[in-house]
Amino acid sequence: MSFKENLLQKINIDKMAKQVIASIGPVDSGRKVDKKTMRSLLEMVSYTYKRKRDLDLFIKDVDAEKTRILVLDNDLAIYHTSVYDVAMRKSPTVKEMMNPFSVIKILKDTDVVISKKEESVKTIQKECIEKLDLSYDESDLDEIVKDGTASLEREYADGVIESMDLFAEILGYSAPPKPFRITHHKIVGALTQEQSGEVFFGPMVLYSIIHNTIKLIDQRIVSFDRGKIEFVQQVAEARNRLLPKGPTCFNILKKLLFSIVLIFRNAARAFLF
Repeated sequence: MSFKENLLQKINIDKMAKQVIASIGPVDSGRKVDKKTMRSLLEMVSYTYKRKRDLDLFIKDVDAEKTRILVLDNDLAIYHTSVYDVAMRKSPTVKEMMNPFSVIKILKDTDVVISKKEESVKTIQKECIEKLDLSYDESDLDEIVKDGTASLEREYADGVIESMDLFAEILGYSAPPKPFRITHHKIVGALTQEQSGEVFFGPMVLYSIIHNTIKLIDQRIVSFDRGKIEFVQQVAEARNRLLPKGPTCFNILKKLLFSIVLIFRNAARAFLF
């Protein structure tokens, strides 16, 4: 797959993992884990499904005597042991419960459990992402710029938003905090929080879904600065025409990305020498 396809896959994996984690509740909450989405994640990393007793097991290496095994239930526990051992601990027979050695294992599984719930989801999420080739060069970024520009010209909002999401993923941009949110706009930017507790947002890209306009504000704005927040709203409402807009925004994001890469490379050289 191309870099763009792999990056879209990563974005999708992150969304799916977040969805599963959001479905996890306390033991007495009565909430049920999103098993369908979790199953999809497990299929991405080629875990083998096996029904054992009344358990849905996903096995990393079916040929190994001991391997990682995830039990698809509300605990989402990942074990490192055998299929039989998991079945005995999670769904013991009467005979097994009468065996004192088995009872110890049934009552205490800390010797074989690697993780549970959110940590298990993150483990599978990490394994999914590790299968993707996320290396890229300038031509890969040019493709995103080209697709975003074409979508903007065709007034294809989903395509514009996809290109924004791709650049946001590479740059580490996120959705805006509440003061920066604007109705009918897709906004992404650099979100930082200082030790003082101050929240800054920017640089940021604003796309009007209704008017099919995209603009870039190359500033860090603190969330309690009402004057600057109003400025952002003016930009969104097209009352400020001095900022980069249209296809230029995608090219600026590309240049910004390479500037960041250059900074890291120089920092690495300084560290080594």
